Amino acid sequence: MANLVGADGRLFAEQRPGADTTQFQVNNTSEQYYRSPYYLQHQRQVRPIPPPRIDPPRMTLAEVLGDAAVQDRQAARQISFHAVGDTGAAIQAHLVNEESVSDMMVADLQAGGGMAPSFFFHLGDVVYYFGEAQYYYDQFYDPFRAYDRPIFAIPGNHDGAVYGDSSTGKAPPTLEGFLRNFCAPAPGPSPDSGGLARSAMTQPGVYFTLDAPMVSIIGLYSNVLEGPGVISSQGGKYPLSDAQRQFLQAELTRLKPLRAAGERAVIVAVHHPPLSVDAQHGGSTGLSSDIDTACRQAGLWPDAVLSGHAHLYQRFTRHVANKEIPYVVAGSGGFNAKANPQERIPATPFTQGDTTLEIAPVIEYGYLTVTIDMTLTAKTMTIAFHSPKVGRNYDHVTINLV
Repeated sequence: MANLVGADGRLFAEQRPGADTTQFQVNNTSEQYYRSPYYLQHQRQVRPIPPPRIDPPRMTLAEVLGDAAVQDRQAARQISFHAVGDTGAAIQAHLVNEESVSDMMVADLQAGGGMAPSFFFHLGDVVYYFGEAQYYYDQFYDPFRAYDRPIFAIPGNHDGAVYGDSSTGKAPPTLEGFLRNFCAPAPGPSPDSGGLARSAMTQPGVYFTLDAPMVSIIGLYSNVLEGPGVISSQGGKYPLSDAQRQFLQAELTRLKPLRAAGERAVIVAVHHPPLSVDAQHGGSTGLSSDIDTACRQAGLWPDAVLSGHAHLYQRFTRHVANKEIPYVVAGSGGFNAKANPQERIPATPFTQGDTTLEIAPVIEYGYLTVTIDMTLTAKTMTIAFHSPKVGRNYDHVTINLV
């Protein structure tokens, strides 16, 4: 079967992917960076956010996949997509974990027929440990060489983290590698793809909205800190503008009538999780507060919030504004599934305040499939977690969109 060709001749996968015997080009242990004077001086500092190439930063799936494929999904009134974060395998010895996830995702495409996922929305940390372009072949293009669909992404903290070799040494521009592979001005071969067929993505910015049939995903960039995630100045606490939080509010306002008419689900995606019981990668209260403020001012709460960063799977339910909103953490795409959940987590489901932890954290590699079904009166969105080790549909939640 011929591989897909998208709008403007975009390519997504090798014609004959087969098995790859290429050796890892750049193992990235980065120990020297973590000990460097530059890192020690700058590790608690946010980095500037590159301005969007298009304002407002918004794109449609049809711009990438082509009108015919999108019209098929619109006519069927159903669409699904993949989502997961933290896929980058920093050294070759860990590549087997990332490839086990990507192989299972490719199998979904091959077996799914008309309801196969239409795209992959990456939840950040495409590469580890630092975001230089030299790591993209080993950690992104090669592991996903057979994934024959568009891949969109928001950056994770490691994608934006670049460091000099002295306390005063000039670091490469933050997000330079991410921008040229995901925010290119035009589709075409990436200089970092090693000759593989996938065209560079043309997102309008590192934060943006993807409008697909029946779903809009508002992707946010939560900066370079190991924690917390940051999308605004938080009242002057960080040297950032509030443009991204204002963008979120504006997009929620734009989508409110479409959501009220039952035409689409609305999802917020951000790398750092607003909620998490992982001891090393816990929730970000300032980020959560910014999202809440935007939702209240727009008068629209999302149908789900998707995150990565913590290297495991977690599912919460947030009870707010007469809604039950899944907050799903899936940083389980291939990097270091040795997370450390906080000790003494009570038996689940466990409720504290307006939030319920629905199941015990799953410390296994895996990914999400999100399916929106508008064919019935009871319109639904289902989020399912799949894992090479514990199986398909290990956990799932269905949201009634009515």
